[in-house]
Amino acid sequence: MASPRRIRTCDQPLDQKRLHTLQQETFNYFWNEGNPENGLLPDNTLTAGDPASIAGVGLALTTYVVGAERGFVDRARALDRTLATLRFFSNSRQGDDADATGYRGFYYHFLDVNTGRRAWKCELSTIDTAILLAGALSASEYFDRSTPTEREVRDLTDRLYFRADWQWAQNNGVKVSHGWTPERGFLPHSWEGYCEGLLLYVLGLGAPAFPLPSESYNAWTSTYRWKKLYGHEFLYGGPLFMHQLSHLWIDFRGIQDAFMRNKCIDYFENSRRATYVQQAYASRIPKRFVDYGEYGWGITASNGPGPSTRRIKGMTRRFLGYRARGVPYGPDDGTLAPWAVLASLPFAPEIVLPTSLHALEEFPKMDSEYGLACSVNPTFRDSGRHKHGWISDSHFALDQGPVIMMIENYRSGLIWRLMRGSEPVLRGLRRAGFSGGWLGTPQVQFPATTGA
Repeated sequence: MASPRRIRTCDQPLDQKRLHTLQQETFNYFWNEGNPENGLLPDNTLTAGDPASIAGVGLALTTYVVGAERGFVDRARALDRTLATLRFFSNSRQGDDADATGYRGFYYHFLDVNTGRRAWKCELSTIDTAILLAGALSASEYFDRSTPTEREVRDLTDRLYFRADWQWAQNNGVKVSHGWTPERGFLPHSWEGYCEGLLLYVLGLGAPAFPLPSESYNAWTSTYRWKKLYGHEFLYGGPLFMHQLSHLWIDFRGIQDAFMRNKCIDYFENSRRATYVQQAYASRIPKRFVDYGEYGWGITASNGPGPSTRRIKGMTRRFLGYRARGVPYGPDDGTLAPWAVLASLPFAPEIVLPTSLHALEEFPKMDSEYGLACSVNPTFRDSGRHKHGWISDSHFALDQGPVIMMIENYRSGLIWRLMRGSEPVLRGLRRAGFSGGWLGTPQVQFPATTGA
């Protein structure tokens, strides 16, 4: 638990000016690290020469929209970078050979930043392709002018979305496979259990060609797990990012599928409850991890100080490297991800803002030219450079994007408003059985969340 003195400093949350600065600093990561020739950017700053994650590229496409809207970069430059990205994917080699960029309209998880070819013998990733397409769709909605270059953004997005063969990705089953490799064929697992797969199924159902059947979505929701933890009933997912990623683009407030109608809530409310479960876990079951408490939570997929094992205050602690951490069943090694706290900003600003301020006050070195560090572990201490705990000195695209996007959704609802006008998203939601709220009254003006 944080000290009483420090708790009192958190009575004043982050203000709008600080949120704006965090957005701009984080935007600089995508803008400065990206390859302007093809739009690819390294997955992280941890290791020089690392390949690009196509999910990171999808996030980047949406951050260019936010950057242009907020004046971090002018619209023309954001358009140029967006076009470079979309042209690369549109023209890149699709085939079943081992060093192509993609196959059947899907793309390999990791691509060489310079050549754009498959890296690390990785899988053709269905979820990462979905994230890439979501980024393209947001750009298509934003760049809506009648100029030749802005029309090209829309045309290229249509082309990319059209050629994704979602029916092939089912691997003769009902649910969607995690991926495929030319060496071994389809991976053994399909998308099951509530997670970021919500975005994947909505986009697959909304596809203009080779769409998923409605039965695919129903088969997926049949694997959900409803739990009651710390007084909160919700659709379970351990790592916090599972409750955030689909919401980066889609506004789930007031719309429900059959599962949520039966539970009398929506996915937005579910994410709010999941955020409170995180805080409750850190407050009630701290496992003697340093700084866990009311203002110390945010357990998700993130970088960590391991792999290593240390004896700390009479206990043997096993610390992990980059790993998906979750509550309440673990794994948990005391690593907190401030970015994941901010990615819950629209759901529960009343606990997110003071928690974020606490992190900045407790770990001032966490703030850098690219915004917040990926993660901190106050428990990982020694007599050397980690006397006050470990702070990640690297940034990851998958962590940076949600910070920019969810601050924007909280401040103005920009991305949600854009995607409300996306015909593929509307089609996918309706085919999944969503109704009510803004789906029933698309002409209603979208309200700003805070008026900022």
